[in-house]
Amino acid sequence: MSRRHTHFTTESDVLTAVTPATPTSTRPSAPTPTPAPTRPTTPTSTYRLQLGPQFPFAEAERALPHLAALGVSHLHLSPVLEAVPGSDHGYDVTDHTRVRAELGGEAGLRSLAAAARARGLGLVLDIVPNHMAVPSPLRLNRPLWEVLREGPHSPYARWFDIDWEAGGGRLLLPVLAEPLDPAQCTVDGDVLRHGGWEFPLRAGTAGLALPELLAAQWYRPAWWRLARTELNYRRFFTIAHLIGVRVEDPGVFAATHAKVLELVRDGVAAGLRIDHVDGLADPEGYLRRLRAAVGDACWVVVEKILARRERLPSHWPVAGTTGYDALRQVDGVFTDPAGAAELARRYRESTGLPDDWPSTARACAEEVLTGDLAAELGRLERAAGPRLAPAVRELLIAYPVYRPYPGDGGPDPQALAEAARRAGAEAVEGVRDLVRGDPAFAARFAQTSAALRAKSLEDRAFYRYAPLLSATEVGGDPGCPAVAPEEFHAYCAALERDWPGTGTVLTTHDTKRSADVRARIAALSQAPSLMDGARQQPAGADPQLAWVARQTAFGLGDDVPDRDGRIGEALLKAVREAALRTSWTEQDAAYEAAVAEHVPPSGELPAEVAQAARANVLGMALLHLAMPGVPEVYQGAETEYRALVDPDNRRPARFPYEALARLDAGAAPAGVAQEKLALTAALLRLRRDRPLLFRGYAALAARGPAAGHCLAFARPGGLVAGATRLSLRLARSGGWRDTVLPLPPGRWAPLLPAPSTVYEGEAPLADLLSTWPVAALTPAEP
Repeated sequence: MSRRHTHFTTESDVLTAVTPATPTSTRPSAPTPTPAPTRPTTPTSTYRLQLGPQFPFAEAERALPHLAALGVSHLHLSPVLEAVPGSDHGYDVTDHTRVRAELGGEAGLRSLAAAARARGLGLVLDIVPNHMAVPSPLRLNRPLWEVLREGPHSPYARWFDIDWEAGGGRLLLPVLAEPLDPAQCTVDGDVLRHGGWEFPLRAGTAGLALPELLAAQWYRPAWWRLARTELNYRRFFTIAHLIGVRVEDPGVFAATHAKVLELVRDGVAAGLRIDHVDGLADPEGYLRRLRAAVGDACWVVVEKILARRERLPSHWPVAGTTGYDALRQVDGVFTDPAGAAELARRYRESTGLPDDWPSTARACAEEVLTGDLAAELGRLERAAGPRLAPAVRELLIAYPVYRPYPGDGGPDPQALAEAARRAGAEAVEGVRDLVRGDPAFAARFAQTSAALRAKSLEDRAFYRYAPLLSATEVGGDPGCPAVAPEEFHAYCAALERDWPGTGTVLTTHDTKRSADVRARIAALSQAPSLMDGARQQPAGADPQLAWVARQTAFGLGDDVPDRDGRIGEALLKAVREAALRTSWTEQDAAYEAAVAEHVPPSGELPAEVAQAARANVLGMALLHLAMPGVPEVYQGAETEYRALVDPDNRRPARFPYEALARLDAGAAPAGVAQEKLALTAALLRLRRDRPLLFRGYAALAARGPAAGHCLAFARPGGLVAGATRLSLRLARSGGWRDTVLPLPPGRWAPLLPAPSTVYEGEAPLADLLSTWPVAALTPAEP
């Protein structure tokens, strides 16, 4: 026994302890949690750390003095459970019962939690209920190893979404680099070996001749290419090395969550981030079981990508999402709609590609659904029957959200009409009836929809449609990249009313470009002519790639380490994802060899555009840190942080220890990096020390000839925030002139720079924003 609960050492101990051995037995509910305190533990802010062998718990512990000084309330750790050796992200879990040894093990995690608590900081853990790794060696995943050995009769068989019937009673394992060659198979005791892989042998088959031995196994080792069409287990998106887990089963939930629940009960973790909740068969049921297990005090947010007009189900027992919906809102108010439209026109002329986002999105959805997800589509079509099969495909393409939920309204009428035109109205209604009335079909349809949206939009269309790269971000809408101030204010008001404890983010381990890279690219919407240089390419160059390369260079800038190598790596990933000339599975070696030649010699922004980029960087940071919700700062992004798509954004963290110490000692910030650091620290500390200031929300409207260039709001608890938007357009139109910002009653002093002026009634923006393009004001001392 360990403290108040059973200590499990292996996955099998957990399964034995919480479930009977007979697969058909009734399963008990999740363990009853120790009563939790009733006081909510909503963070005032979080700070994301990407853990890995190069940045284990001990390194995180060494960063605590800086993070405490910065003002965050909680550290948000990437997954901490045992994962594939060497993993730089931890989402490939292999053992739910152990904290990852490469990070320092459970002792290291508990040491970090104690040290953080001593500095007033809590921990938020990122957990992965949807899937586990299909690792090499396979025996690292003990439940899967047992299923391979014992087949559907294994007590672990119910852990995984396996369609035994579709596989002829066998599980396809598409892990081989080449088609299976029996001549390369060897038997070593109770293990089958092939090409570096080891597979468990079914009992009693070791002495069989090789052809009979292979046919007698519960699995079929196969070439990786067969996953597209023959896979018979649910996976994460299109990644066959990540197998779906059935956490809807109470016993599986208990077995896979025992360690996490222990860490919550012991006070090691104060919050949880739920990865890819849309992948689960029953997200609401899972969340209710989790909430019952962790108690009301644990802060829980879900990674749920919301489309532009999609809303999080109001009855879910969570604080909100991880915050990609906020990212789109913040980015959008710093995008010039007229300039974005002009960029789309120039993109079409420069590349010869259509500037029509809906048709691009649909084409990519068709490609992914009938190609990468052909196995998943086939399973749904078989369930629906031949008459309804064509409508299954059309309805999946028609849904405008990542995953359909009851009461979400379904596809918009235009998309529904198009689906009916292609597949027949009667067939479409037949599939909709299945979605509404058949729980098993509805769950599989919804899970496939989530995978389709992620792969066809985020991982294909966002790379193929490139007029403005800052808009092709997780949760974004490239066809409508700009957000009007009125829409932003409505979003914030709704957030404060409905989800005040939700997470908000601008940069994550999954964003394709960090916020500061996007801020620089968004400035191009005020200077579209800068993209004319993309046309000046040598003969034989790919015009679409040249366009992407030029915007990427402007976003990353020249004053960064290994500029050309980082851009080249990001471009290679971009062309493979876009799948126009090459792809991950059908690589064109000659084309890919020329990708690096497209890296522009310089990405230096002209001075006036660089100033617009500065205004965007600081404006985005201000809105994020002052708006409703719980803001998250990604590692290193408290200062200017320029990173491209992974693996570039998953490099070990670099913390601005000395820069923050100099600012705290009274040094004036020099340059946008230090300005952002000063602004971030000031607002994070204000959130930590005076959280009541961040209550309520009220839009503030500037008055005067340049009123549209000021986005401002008040938190009635005692904060006013104002940011300059579209600053280059503002400068070219004559500046602020006599534009003023009416203020709430009282006397107000700027938080940064050091207050020299106190405002009452209204603030002339030419004065308030004369030094910095942003301002945060708090009540002036008497």
